[in-house]
Amino acid sequence: MRLIHHMWELEEALRDRERYQRIPKEQFLQDRDTQNMIHHAMLLSIPAGNRHSDQCDCRGGVEKPLTYRETFEILAGEGVIPEPLARDLSNLAGFRNLLVHVYWDPDLKQVYAILQHDLAVLRAFSGIMKEHVSESDSAEQDGFFSER
Repeated sequence: MRLIHHMWELEEALRDRERYQRIPKEQFLQDRDTQNMIHHAMLLSIPAGNRHSDQCDCRGGVEKPLTYRETFEILAGEGVIPEPLARDLSNLAGFRNLLVHVYWDPDLKQVYAILQHDLAVLRAFSGIMKEHVSESDSAEQDGFFSER
């Protein structure tokens, strides 16, 4: 059930990010509250994508990842996600680290560009994980991910 909760968190964060994509660039660049709202959504969506790895049946005897980036390498190595997606997700994990550790001086234009362009990467990951979850325990997940 925990895996389902993590996937639900990811879906909620992606819906927020999708909504925030409609915010005009100038508003984002000038309004600190808008910046904080978007930073928060980004900080939630990337870890939500990572959290499932501890619960994922595909992990078998593989060591737990030490970093967010390693999570995606492991999933690609196990054939759960394709290598190109793992690279894109790994880059997002690196970006998340910048948001966390260099929060006082983020490149706002880069943040906005990532908001506008990388949602597709997270959606692709979410779709693969929904499929994986439904394959591993279809009875428990039945109808859980239907649109609200």
